[in-house]
Amino acid sequence: MNINSFTRREIEEGLLTARYNQPFISNPVRVLFSPVKIDRNNFDAVCNTYKNINKDDFDTVVIIESAPGPNKKKLQMPSNKTFVTPLGEVQVNDRLRNDLCDEDDDFFIEDETYSESLSLYNQLMMLQCTLDDFTVLSLQITEESSFIIKELAFALEHVLAAHNALIVFCCDLTDYNGQLNSIIQMVRDRNMAGLMNYLNSDEKKGEGIGAFFAGLLVADEWNLRINFKLNNSSEAVSAFAEIQKQPIFG
Repeated sequence: MNINSFTRREIEEGLLTARYNQPFISNPVRVLFSPVKIDRNNFDAVCNTYKNINKDDFDTVVIIESAPGPNKKKLQMPSNKTFVTPLGEVQVNDRLRNDLCDEDDDFFIEDETYSESLSLYNQLMMLQCTLDDFTVLSLQITEESSFIIKELAFALEHVLAAHNALIVFCCDLTDYNGQLNSIIQMVRDRNMAGLMNYLNSDEKKGEGIGAFFAGLLVADEWNLRINFKLNNSSEAVSAFAEIQKQPIFG
């Protein structure tokens, strides 16, 4: 049973339970990593991630997901003016969409990869119960090469740095041959070259790997601390990246 069958009350109660059971993160969160599909099996873990967002923290959200295929346009953003879920309508941030198109030649307003099965709709239902009022931008990655991922991360870092925006990266990564532990260690070591080599290798496994690595690069550039949450099947079902408070020296 996926999140489309959840009521607003069920989602809000899940978020309240998560906030009650675990301490609230005091540092601002700028990046979330969330499962591609949200259902009963991972709902609690997702709530433990989304609970760190306050209702008035952001006025726009960028949702990034992978849609690999033989597409000429590598970074696609649907032309929709709005997106509609069972909980209501969300306006698209058209200005931000145009800003990204102006930033880099790989960004296009294109409906080729758009469908109602996008992870976008799963995340929107969580966001509609988390934020009071926000606009959204949906982006799909059609080529998960290190070159495209670097271009995406660079554009996000620069365009969104001055925006009051949350970025949600949609990904499901299985712990194939200890993949997650290796990735997490490279993140902690800030071994970005190693991460890019791994992305280009045949060893990587999981849906949304490109979106995941783009999120790692953005978090590194913004000096965010990533908190990974693993479930019983050793999948990275959720994570969030928070701003690190700098020590004060007197």
